[in-house]
Amino acid sequence: LNKAGALLIVVKLLNEKAVHVLAISVQDSADTAIVRIVVSDPEAVEDTFRQDHVAYSVCPLVVVELKEGAAELGKVLAALLAGEVNIFGGYALLTRPRGKAALALHVEDNECAIAVLISHGFKILTQSDISR
Repeated sequence: LNKAGALLIVVKLLNEKAVHVLAISVQDSADTAIVRIVVSDPEAVEDTFRQDHVAYSVCPLVVVELKEGAAELGKVLAALLAGEVNIFGGYALLTRPRGKAALALHVEDNECAIAVLISHGFKILTQSDISR
């Protein structure tokens, strides 16, 4: 349901469980909205959403550190293109894990994306890296 305050309700629900929103994307339409969030504790979110009957789905992401910030976005995209990895979505993190910018990517093939990015000198972050 797309109604005023619905996102605030979800964020408050997460905060009550000590889960932090690390990145967010909202796609709105007339009668529904799709909210994609990257969270500090995915397992807690699944339990909470199931208990509170909040519709959700889960997809694994690849999180890449951008040690030089936004200037490295082109390098990340070029590396993934060279590896023929399709990108379905991207989320800039609101936090700065390890003091650096990071980008969470929903890609067609996580294992391939990770191998390609590592081979191009990028650091891949884990859930524990981004949840600190």
